[in-house]
Amino acid sequence: MKRICLLLPNGFEAVEASVFTDVMGWNQVEGDGTTELVTVGTRKELTCTWNFTVIPEMVIEDVIVDNFDALTLPGGFEFAQFYEDAYREDVLELIRAFNEKNKIIASICVGALPLGKSGVLSGRNATTYKSSSSLRQQQLAAFGVNVQADTPIVVDGNIITSYNPATAFDVAFKLLEMLTSEENCLEVKRLMGFVK
Repeated sequence: MKRICLLLPNGFEAVEASVFTDVMGWNQVEGDGTTELVTVGTRKELTCTWNFTVIPEMVIEDVIVDNFDALTLPGGFEFAQFYEDAYREDVLELIRAFNEKNKIIASICVGALPLGKSGVLSGRNATTYKSSSSLRQQQLAAFGVNVQADTPIVVDGNIITSYNPATAFDVAFKLLEMLTSEENCLEVKRLMGFVK
């Protein structure tokens, strides 16, 4: 069984988290059955960017990295205090621990910024939210990252990053493919209606 840690800082975007729960859930029931996703919060109760309240299955201090095969991290909004939680030292340490063990790390949109702040993207290719101001991409570059500004999804070794919420399903499917196989991923995509 491949176990995925879905790390949820306060202020995360629900849609960016839900793609991981849906794709891995569909795989568990309709695909090869080899994935299990566990929601892990920075606190016992979280408020999403758009005011959903979420109660995760675990809290970050209870995570044992060796019990997981991948780490996923959605983005969020500044006004919802996403960065306050996502830049906490325990979050950054968890990211580093997953990377040190060469486990897959998948982020969506500004979920790449905590990866950059942790140092795991230093000197590597990645992307983050693309807007007319390029503020978030500039912030990622300041962490020593080779920002691929016009590439929707960037895979560099064990790390997947993307540049907006529209890429979310593609990131989740790429993660599924890396954890299982291309054939299994295509079958899950077909069953979910993404391919005919």
